Amino acid sequence: MSGWVSIVGLGPGRETLVTPEVRQIISQATDVIGYIPYVKRIAPRDGLTLHATDNRVEIDRATHALTLAQQGSRVVVVSSGDPGVFAMASAVFEALEAQPQFEGVEITVQPGITAMLAAAAAAGAPLGHDFCAINLSDNLKPWSVIEHRLRMASRADFAMAFYNPRSKSRPHQFGEALEILREECGPDRLITFARNVTHDDQRLNTVTLGEATEDMADMRTVVLVGNSATRRVGPYVYTPRSAS
Repeated sequence: MSGWVSIVGLGPGRETLVTPEVRQIISQATDVIGYIPYVKRIAPRDGLTLHATDNRVEIDRATHALTLAQQGSRVVVVSSGDPGVFAMASAVFEALEAQPQFEGVEITVQPGITAMLAAAAAAGAPLGHDFCAINLSDNLKPWSVIEHRLRMASRADFAMAFYNPRSKSRPHQFGEALEILREECGPDRLITFARNVTHDDQRLNTVTLGEATEDMADMRTVVLVGNSATRRVGPYVYTPRSAS
């Protein structure tokens, strides 16, 4: 039987949010490859080999998947959320582009529910109009690029979703991001911090930019910033579908 690679999203955390199609593909796999916490979500079974690797080795992980598939294995590469949103789908295609010997390998990408959509649903509908997503980590791009995108998205009046806002190795950059947002959007814009979204200990906190502090976010937090029309209605936050 010829091999293949399928890159799948396991959703934001709750097992019921993994799609039936992703479950079916995993059931057909001979190998599962991914970051350690995501591979741990896959139940062991006879005939399945789990390959868990550390973070920041995405291209090595992708090359391993393509190599196994070329040898006839049915390989699932797992990501959290959606594999095309700051995740492994791009890494696999980057590895494919750099190594043309894998051009004959069949590759599919299966969508998942990404964290910003789960966070927005928990809060109400803060992404109800035009929005953008920005990864605040500068591991793969310089901080100057992030700063420019923050300013341009703010001036275009997009609602914004931020991934990887703050880590132990980047403790101060989110504070800089908040300062940029206050400069561009003013202190009254609504900002929602959604931590461990869909898990039992999920926590939501909506404040204004003037009230926001950098310690409200960590790597398990998705941050949502509304546009100029975003408002509260009861306990919910929403952005109207129309714009003037």
